[in-house]
Amino acid sequence: MKALLDLSLRPEYGPVSVRVIASRQDIPAPYLEKLLIEMRRAGLVKSTRGSIGGYQLAREPGKISIGQILEVVGESMTHLPHHPIIPAQAEDWVTFTLCQRLNQKLKEALYSITLADLYYDARSWQASQEGDETIFVV
Repeated sequence: MKALLDLSLRPEYGPVSVRVIASRQDIPAPYLEKLLIEMRRAGLVKSTRGSIGGYQLAREPGKISIGQILEVVGESMTHLPHHPIIPAQAEDWVTFTLCQRLNQKLKEALYSITLADLYYDARSWQASQEGDETIFVV
C-alpha cells in the first residue's frame, strides 16, 4: 500500500523505478517488484520499460480502493475470529453472527476508502509537519 500511496503523491513525475520507490518507502526492492507485478496484473498500476521506465498508477487514486489493494496482495479482510459453522449454543450463534456482520462491515469500509482518501490524509499530515495550520490540503 505504501508503494501505491508513494505513486499517488507524485503523479506529475510519471513512471517511478522500483529502486526509487523501495528507497523512499524502505521496502526491499525484490519484494516490492513482486507486489507491483501483482498490482499490474490486477490493473492497479502500469509499467513502462526502459531507462525512464518504472511504475505509475493505472487509474486515478479515487478509483483504487484499499480493499482492492489488500485483495491483490493476498491480505485477509476478516480479522475477527470465525466460529464453527454450526454453533452448539445460542450464545455461540450470537457471537458467530456478530463476527460475520462485523467482518462484512470491515470489508465494506475497506472498499469505500480509496487511495485518494489516504493521499489527502498524507498531504494534511505533511502540511501539519511544515507548521501550516491547514487541516485539509487539496
